Amino acid sequence: MEQMCIDRERRRRAAWLLGAFAAFLPISAARGDADVDQAKPQAAAIGQFITLDGTIDDAAIGRVKRMGLALQNRAQQEGRKGVLVLEITKGTSQFHNVQGLANFLSKDLPGLRKVAWIPQDVSGNNVVAALACNDIVMHPDAALGNIGLGKPLDPDEQNFVVNLVNRRHNNKLSSALAMGMTDPQVEVIQVQIQSGEPPNDATETRLVLPGEFERLQRVERVAIPQHETVKNPGRAGTFTGSQAAHGGYLVSAVAQDKSDVAELYGLPRQAMREDPAGGDAPVVRVIRIDDMIEPVLQGFVVRHIEQAVAEGANLIIFEIDSPGGFAHSSQEIANTIADLDSQEVRTVAYVPKMAYSGAAIVALGCDEIYLHPDAKIGDAGAIHEVGPEGKFQWVPEKLLGPLKENLQDLARKNNRPEALALAMTIKETEVYQVKHRDTGRVWYMTEDEIHAKGDEWVKGAIVPETRNDQLLTISGERAEELLIAEAPVADQEELRERLSIPPEVSLQAVGRTWVDSLVFVLNEPGVKLLLIVLGIIGVYIELHVPSGLFGIGAGVCFALFFWASYLGGTAGWLEVVLFLCGIICIGIELFVIPGLTVFGVSGGLLMIASLILASQTFVIPQSSMDYKILERSVISLAGAIVGVVVIAAVLNRFLPKMPLFDQLVLTPPGAENAGQPQLAPDLVGAGTARLVGRTGVATTVLRPAGKAKIDDDLIDVVSDGPFIDAGSDIEVVSAEGNYIIVRRV
Repeated sequence: MEQMCIDRERRRRAAWLLGAFAAFLPISAARGDADVDQAKPQAAAIGQFITLDGTIDDAAIGRVKRMGLALQNRAQQEGRKGVLVLEITKGTSQFHNVQGLANFLSKDLPGLRKVAWIPQDVSGNNVVAALACNDIVMHPDAALGNIGLGKPLDPDEQNFVVNLVNRRHNNKLSSALAMGMTDPQVEVIQVQIQSGEPPNDATETRLVLPGEFERLQRVERVAIPQHETVKNPGRAGTFTGSQAAHGGYLVSAVAQDKSDVAELYGLPRQAMREDPAGGDAPVVRVIRIDDMIEPVLQGFVVRHIEQAVAEGANLIIFEIDSPGGFAHSSQEIANTIADLDSQEVRTVAYVPKMAYSGAAIVALGCDEIYLHPDAKIGDAGAIHEVGPEGKFQWVPEKLLGPLKENLQDLARKNNRPEALALAMTIKETEVYQVKHRDTGRVWYMTEDEIHAKGDEWVKGAIVPETRNDQLLTISGERAEELLIAEAPVADQEELRERLSIPPEVSLQAVGRTWVDSLVFVLNEPGVKLLLIVLGIIGVYIELHVPSGLFGIGAGVCFALFFWASYLGGTAGWLEVVLFLCGIICIGIELFVIPGLTVFGVSGGLLMIASLILASQTFVIPQSSMDYKILERSVISLAGAIVGVVVIAAVLNRFLPKMPLFDQLVLTPPGAENAGQPQLAPDLVGAGTARLVGRTGVATTVLRPAGKAKIDDDLIDVVSDGPFIDAGSDIEVVSAEGNYIIVRRV
């Protein structure tokens, strides 16, 4: 008995291997010369994954048909095997919709193999779509069946399912299995039928109903050495992947994830990604990244990504030729690209020459990476500072936690080895080639990852490029071998062919608009410094020459500064709010509670803080590089303030004498020949205290600052609260230095 079990297990394994081998055999295209085709070396398979998520409706059916026929046509043209993988999930679908999809899937489409991938429990009408495919691949713990959800199917619907299975497009299915899935009261028995005499005997495993089992035993008197019930009456007809694989029915193979499915059918990694175009010509946009990656370029790329999505693009190509840049900006771009999956946008990185440092991180955020054979990608180490003799000082590994997590997440999302992504940025990472003990799948892991998986993976040779504490940097051909990128492309035209982009679709990269050019110019350090200086000077002149024109000019300068900083990625609402709060505090100091100074000082500090923060991407510096950027921002602002003081001194001396500006000074009535109003020599400094209690006349409107004549002196004063009309009698209530406060009497 033990020997018979061993033999049976050997036969089962042999049958499984034979089935797997058959699945890999090329489905020859109808070209009329079979012998010649068989003599040709077999090209790699092409494939496409489609997720049928939830309800199967007319839109889903149309999508499957379009992509299936497009894949079949391409497979026949290229003389390759086409594999259409439908990831079927649980959901509620109308039977007539599932019936329509099943009719298409059960058709004989030369060159195309239909595979149902079941990663989770599926019941209800969606099961029928799986039964219509050539193969069913399940997760070991996933369950499939119970089409009627605990009730028998309508007789017509049941007949359709049984007839579908009887077409024998999937030799792992049988009518007994179909009956068990459609009617809970049906019993399904697995029997072993022995024919012939030892040593030439043969054993066949079959699923039958009780009636057929009785007929085989009593009428045909077939030798049945072993049988077992795989579905009892009254129990829902569901079968797990491991159960079915062990019994040799329903499933062609079991798999843990999409990668295993692709490995089973020899599919390239890009086949695992959904095609958002649904088989139609894609709507393509090309965005070029060919400079140092910094906040301004980050803003440019993000703006054009948003614009492309708004215009309906479902394929965005990032043409990358960059030495890298800031880690934060690179990660933000990469994460923005990776998040486009949720919007059903396919993203591709095309690297004709190089993608170093941050540019490599951006490329890792894309669904697919295509490099020129000689192009380079990698060397994404985080630089702490530039040491003596220009040598880079790298950020210690213990401080790279957020960057490591981000790289691992990007690699995981796009089915790339996490260890190799880490090796690009952490030079101590040693990576080994490993092979799955059961499936033979090749992957790349660190020593810690291998140990964490137990004995699931067999450790192989180390990846040479990760030896000797060096950052991983590889060519296009090597990137394909290490499963980082797709097969290399020689130029953009080959990329077009690989992505199935029609010739009439332009691959011209989007250029800078006048807005982009203006943002780049306004974010130049010298231009930002000039905007600050002009803004402060405008405010100063407006306070001395209240025409409104200079106030508007100052507002425009500060608006341009924050607008450019916002689009350039260095400013957000925090900086704008701080600046506005500073203006409000200074306004309170000038117009509401003059002389208190706390609002004036606080407002000035808030405005300075907002201008500094708007010149950098961080709030609190974390590294020496951040401290250097902060130092540069403070020095630039200090230089601007010094420049303002110098210009203000010059203006204070010459402004009243300039032909244009002397006409803008509000001269009180009767004072045309009095010259520029100023304090009398005996009132300068502490002498202004003598004015307290004196009365005079407002010569201009005090709102609240203006001019007043006290005794025979025309001086600058400030109202203690409400506005005071010109000609009103006033009294000096306090005086501090040149700051004289009056009230109406």
